[in-house]
Amino acid sequence: MTQNTTTNINGVSEHDVLLEKLKDVGTPGFQAEFDPDEAERAGAFYEDALSEQDALDSDLDSVDISKVDKHE
Repeated sequence: MTQNTTTNINGVSEHDVLLEKLKDVGTPGFQAEFDPDEAERAGAFYEDALSEQDALDSDLDSVDISKVDKHE
């Protein structure tokens, strides 16, 4: 049983086509082409970036002037 039962004109499931393309990726010199949906299903666009707020919070150059001793 495949995860996706959608089939192409030849009766091959999209899941099986994706598996074959992933096998082809390991062939030296072969350039496997993926459409955007296939690439996403293959995990090409796993998002693990920082959020904007996390990036701002990690900025070492920013200084909270309310915490700066003004008498130094």
